[in-house]
Amino acid sequence: MDTDEGRTSRIISTGNDELDKKMGGGIPLRSLTLVEGQPDSGKSVLTQQMVWGSLRNGLNAMVFTTENTTRSLVTQMQSLNLDILDYLLLSKLRIYPIDTKKTRRSLSGGLMPLLTSCADKGVDLAVIDSITYYVTHASIEEVLTFFEDCKVLCDRGLSIFCIAHSYAFDENVMVRLGSMCDAHLRLRIETMGSKMIKILEVAKVRGAMLKTGNIISFDVEPSWGIKVIPYSKAKA
Repeated sequence: MDTDEGRTSRIISTGNDELDKKMGGGIPLRSLTLVEGQPDSGKSVLTQQMVWGSLRNGLNAMVFTTENTTRSLVTQMQSLNLDILDYLLLSKLRIYPIDTKKTRRSLSGGLMPLLTSCADKGVDLAVIDSITYYVTHASIEEVLTFFEDCKVLCDRGLSIFCIAHSYAFDENVMVRLGSMCDAHLRLRIETMGSKMIKILEVAKVRGAMLKTGNIISFDVEPSWGIKVIPYSKAKA
C-alpha cells in the first residue's frame, strides 16, 4: 500500500502530457476541484480523461454519475480511447449511477454520505457528475456547507471533483466557491469561423508544480479523446 508521503506527492493527471502541462502539471492529490461550464462544453469528457489518467498512475477512483449507467459510461469512454474495463474488473474503479428520481435531493443527505464512504474506504479520487440537480434544490447556505464538508474529506486524503453547469450558481456563490476550492476549471464553447471550439479556462490550481495555462482550446475526437489545439490556431 502507498505511504501517506507517497500519496501526497502524486497528482490527478489527465494522462495527456500536453494537457497536464497547461494545467500546471496536474491537480495535486487531496484537492477539491470544481469543474463548471456550459452544456456540452466538455466537462464530463475532461473529467473522464482525468479519471483514466489517475487510474493509469495507480490511483483508485469512484464515479457517481447522474448522467450515465455503468454500461453507457464504459462505452462512452471506450469511444474516446479511454478503456476502463480492466480497472472495473480489478475494482480499482467503481461506478455508482444515481437515479435522481429515487434519491434524496439534499446535498448533505444525498451526496455527502457517499463521499464520506469513499474517504472511509481509502478511495483516492471521487467524482460527482454532476451536482447540478442537487445544487438547484439547495439554499446558498447548504451549498457552502457542502463544499466546506468536502474540504474536510480532502484533508482526510480524498480528492473530489464536483462537476456542474454554470447556470446552477449565481455569480456571488460562484466567486465564493472558487475561493474555497483548490482547483477551479471553467469550460465554454466558442464559435471561431465555422468551427465550434471547446475552451478550458484554468482559473485556479492551488499547489500546481508548474505555471498554469490560462486558456486551453481543444476538440474531442472519436477514438482519440481530447486533442489540444493552439489557441492562436483555433482563432485563425
